[in-house]
Amino acid sequence: MSDYDDDILVWSERQGALLRRRAAGGLVNEAELDWPNIAEEIEDVGRSQLNAVESLLRQALTHMLKAEAWPDCRDAPSWQAAAIGFRIDAASRYAPSMRQRIDLEHIYRLARRALPETIDGQPPGPVAETCPMTLEALLAVGIA
Repeated sequence: MSDYDDDILVWSERQGALLRRRAAGGLVNEAELDWPNIAEEIEDVGRSQLNAVESLLRQALTHMLKAEAWPDCRDAPSWQAAAIGFRIDAASRYAPSMRQRIDLEHIYRLARRALPETIDGQPPGPVAETCPMTLEALLAVGIA
């Protein structure tokens, strides 16, 4: 069993050191470089960033929908503020190549499904069936 299977932290530190040494022109035993797992981990970084942006957008939309569905609830201002925070965080992690991979309508449907049946005994007011905002508009919050 390799360090990759045993201890990902030890594996990543060792592989990083080997790659830095090689990039600096140093000699590296090629057999020590775990190319298949290095490639997998690099791809995972991109997928993780995409998943993070999608999750932040879903959280933002859920909070926006709660504020829209229960506008008179005492928590509505905090939901709106939280939505802005999630949108800012999503924008800071967003990369243009993600545009073609983000299914905003799917994320919106998930956000709608996350709404509770009632809050403080009140059913939700009406909310749009489809996402009323574009991805660009969601990510533009806080940008002057």
